Amino acid sequence: MSIAAINEQLLRAIGVGVAVVRASDLGFVFHNQPFAEWFGTPGEGAALTDAIDGLQPEDLGPLCDEGLRYSAELKIKRKRRTLVFAINISQASHLNEALLVVECQNITRIRELESMIDSYSTMVERNTRELEREKERVERLLLNLMPRSVYEEFKTFGVVTPQLYPKVSVVMLDFVNFTDFASRTDPTVTLGELNDIFTAFDRIVEQYGCERIKTIGDAYLAVAGMPEPTPDHATAVAHCATRFLRYLDRRNQSHQHKWQARIGLGTGSAVGSVVGIQKYVYDVFGPAVNLASRLQVFANPMKIVAPEDMKDALSEEFHVTDIGPEDIKGIGEVNLVNVGDELSAPQPSGRF
Repeated sequence: MSIAAINEQLLRAIGVGVAVVRASDLGFVFHNQPFAEWFGTPGEGAALTDAIDGLQPEDLGPLCDEGLRYSAELKIKRKRRTLVFAINISQASHLNEALLVVECQNITRIRELESMIDSYSTMVERNTRELEREKERVERLLLNLMPRSVYEEFKTFGVVTPQLYPKVSVVMLDFVNFTDFASRTDPTVTLGELNDIFTAFDRIVEQYGCERIKTIGDAYLAVAGMPEPTPDHATAVAHCATRFLRYLDRRNQSHQHKWQARIGLGTGSAVGSVVGIQKYVYDVFGPAVNLASRLQVFANPMKIVAPEDMKDALSEEFHVTDIGPEDIKGIGEVNLVNVGDELSAPQPSGRF
C-alpha cells in the first residue's frame, strides 16, 4: 500500500470530518466518512457551500485571496436537534492546483456541557445570594433579641457565657391602666399603639447608648452599662426616662388615647445571658433589675422614681427631689428620690 493510500485510509478512519475541495470552484476532491455523516454525501458537482449550511462563498474570499485561515462555529439543524460544528479551512496545493482542506469537529456535546455548567453556576450564584439574604435576615432578627457583642459570642461559640455586670443602671416603664385599656380596645389598635410607642422608645434608647432588653406586655426594660461598661450609666437611663415621658406628652396632644406611665430606675449589679435552647432570649436579672421593677410602682403617673444611691450621679443634670424612705418588697427600706426634668440640654452618647 502506498503512503498516499495509507494517509487516505487514516483520514477516513479518524473522528474528525475532513474534506478537500478545489479553491477554484469549491468542488469536492475528497471527503471522509464523518464528514458525509454530518453533512451528507456530496453529489456530483456539489460545492462545499452547498454541503455545509451557513457557509457562504464570500466567507472564503479572504482565504482564497490572501491565504488566511478560516475558522468558525456553525449551527446546523438535524431533525429536532441543533448540532454545533467547529470548522477550520486552510489552503493547500497539489500538482499546482490550489486546494482547501476542511476540518470539522462536532462540538455539540462540549457546548451543551458548557451551557449546563453556566446554568449550574447561575443557579449556585442565585442560591448563594438567597442564603446571604437569609443570613442577613436571621442576623437582624438575633440582633433584635440580644446586643451585638453577645450575638458575636453566640455566633462564634454557639453559647453565651453568663456575665455578671457589677455596675449597671436599669429603666423600667409601665403604663397606667393598661389592662383596662386593653380589655375595651380592639387588639389590633392596642398592638398598633404599643408598636408605635416602643419604636420611638427604641430610638431614644439607642440615642443614649442604652440597650433595650425586652418588653413584657406594656412594660419596657432597658439597661446602660452592659454588655459594655460605661461610667455614666445612671444618667444614660435617666435621660431615656425623661425622654420617654416627653415623647408621651407630645404624643398625647395629637392622639385619642392619652398614655400615662410610671418609671422606676435601678442601679447595681445584673447578670446577662441567653436564656432558653429552642427559643433564644437575651435576658438580664439581678438586684438592679429588681429595684427598677419595684420602684416604678412608687412613681406617680408621668413621674420617675430612683433610689437615693443614684442622687449624686443625677443631681448635676436633673432636678432631683427627695421622697423619703419606703419599704420595698424583697429589698427592705430604701430612700427614694424623684427625678425631674433635665437641667440643661442632654448630650446623646450613642455608645453601642
